[in-house]
Order: sequence, then structure tokens, then C-alpha cells
Amino acid sequence: MATPTALKTSARHLLSDEGFTRVVHLVQRDNDGVEEALAVRIVDEALKFVAAATQARGRHLRPSKAVDLGWHALILHTALYRELCTGRGRFVDHRPEGPESLRRDADTLNLTMEAIREAGYEPDAYLWGPLADTEVHAGDCMHSECTEGGSGCAAPPSV
Repeated sequence: MATPTALKTSARHLLSDEGFTRVVHLVQRDNDGVEEALAVRIVDEALKFVAAATQARGRHLRPSKAVDLGWHALILHTALYRELCTGRGRFVDHRPEGPESLRRDADTLNLTMEAIREAGYEPDAYLWGPLADTEVHAGDCMHSECTEGGSGCAAPPSV
């Protein structure tokens, strides 16, 4: 009987330390008030999303709005993103949907999280949950856990 393989909690190894840091800094630069620890988690989840998307042919996957911040930061590092996708065997195109066809439902997020597990990673439930899929305004805090005075957002520690 085969022993089940434990899911990895991080996909950070998919990028060099320098590349990972550059993407984290872009998430912070482009999203006022997102603290470094949260930006690190967002980028890690974006890497898990890309890893799953490279394997999920024929399935409609999408990141939560929080994870989408990290995916966009990855895409903006075009050479890094191309290398990441090539290393996983398939380039993952970004195909934005219009407002009339945008699917923001829990079922799609659940399918995406299942695809992440199939790719060998454990999704960070906080960044894939209902709060992470609401409008993202870091200054207003995309989550209810804000630092005093609303000057930054902090997520609960990852489990």
C-alpha cells in the first residue's frame, strides 16, 4: 500500500531567492499597505496557482483576488514568469474576463484549491477564502485584520 505524499506548504523553491524577493517587492510597491509578510504569502500562493494551472488542462482555474496580486506581479517579471512556466512544462496565459462573464464563485475557488493540492501543494486557506476574494484595497485592508490606524494589512499567521 502506497504511503500518501505530504503536501508542500510552500512553492517558493520554484523561483530563485532574488526573483522571489523582486516579485514580493512589486506586490508591496503596487498595493499600498500590504506588509512584507503578507506579500510573501501572496507570492507563494501565486506560485502554487501557476504550478496547478500548468497541469490543469481543460479546467477553468482562477486565483482569488488576493492571490491575483501575486500572479500579476509574476507576470510583470516576464523573463522570470516565462522561465517559471517553461520549467513546469507549459506557459500559462493570462486571459482576463470581462465583467459580464467574470466568475467569482466559491465553486471555482474550490476547484482551483483542489488543483493546487493535485499539484502537490497545500493552499493557504486564508488567502483563498471568502475574505481574500472581496475587493482588494490594501489601504482600506482587504481583510479585517488591520494594524492599528489602518496603516497596513496583516493576515493571521499561516498554519
